[in-house]
Amino acid sequence: MIDEGAITFDAKGVFFNPRMKLNRDIGAAMVKALGITEYLDGLSASGIRGLRVAREADVKKVILNDIRPAAYRCILRNIARNEPINCEASCCNANVLMHERHFEAVDLDPFGSPSPFLSAASRSALSYLFITATDTAPLCGAHLKSGIRKYMALPVKTEYHREMGARILLGLAARELARLDKAMEPLLTHATEHYVRTYLRVLEGAKIADRCLEKIGYIEHCFTCGRFRSLTEPKAELCTICKGHTVLAGPLWLGEIQDIRTIDQAVFLVDEENKSARKLLDVCRNEVDSPMYYDHHRLCRRLGITPKKVDQLVEALRDSGWKASRTHFTGVGIKTDAGVEDVEEILRLP
Repeated sequence: MIDEGAITFDAKGVFFNPRMKLNRDIGAAMVKALGITEYLDGLSASGIRGLRVAREADVKKVILNDIRPAAYRCILRNIARNEPINCEASCCNANVLMHERHFEAVDLDPFGSPSPFLSAASRSALSYLFITATDTAPLCGAHLKSGIRKYMALPVKTEYHREMGARILLGLAARELARLDKAMEPLLTHATEHYVRTYLRVLEGAKIADRCLEKIGYIEHCFTCGRFRSLTEPKAELCTICKGHTVLAGPLWLGEIQDIRTIDQAVFLVDEENKSARKLLDVCRNEVDSPMYYDHHRLCRRLGITPKKVDQLVEALRDSGWKASRTHFTGVGIKTDAGVEDVEEILRLP
């Protein structure tokens, strides 16, 4: 027997990852913050994610689905063990279920890539779509061909590969929704340990879908000097700083990935003793809204100088009139609207 959040459950015969507890902690808080009344956990396994949402977020109707009979039996046991609870068990192919029925909120938490389920989930989700991707190697460029196949995008392995992966996932979600005349608004996106997690508000309408697609683009990266920039068209050119050849990553999402108001509501609902969840949400809400980040240590190695504290560089950038913040993607990352030459100039200061 396992206790997690407000639920007691067993995971006999099914996959269960205790390292995803933080993911589920934040998930329950986000669902409650958004006031969701109907929720599908499409790939439930033991059912722990949906069970916690039902109990902790006071959702009126939660559907826990898994195609495997062993998982279905486990879900039934766990529902009975936690009665009274507003949960319904289902044993169905997730794609079939999502094509047949619509739900206010659809949550995809597969073992591996969510790509095979995104088309059906985009059709099924009426108001919210939540996605976890644990295949970070294809997303971030370590397994290049796999990333291209699964996400229809070219990932490039750079120092900001964690955010690269998150934005490639968001780019695919935006394109899948747009095919159905739907748009998305990212409410919270984070890359933690071995996975990427995003919470999307879904909006309907061809015009708003067109505007959403305008936020899809590319990142041009120079491996020689570290410069990168956002592009709306896939046109790689010589680097404007060092004249080196650049590479293109994408298509990917260039728009906002965090919504401060929603994150504030979630922080309020997270247990005060849950310091890991509160810290992660706090860093996400304070991140500068600018695609990608600089690796502080890598910049210092290139310049041959000893790194100072990250907070000192953030403060110096702000004092110089730039936007700057830390990022949850890495402890040595700096998000800023300053160019690499501006950042390096500040790093050289005594």
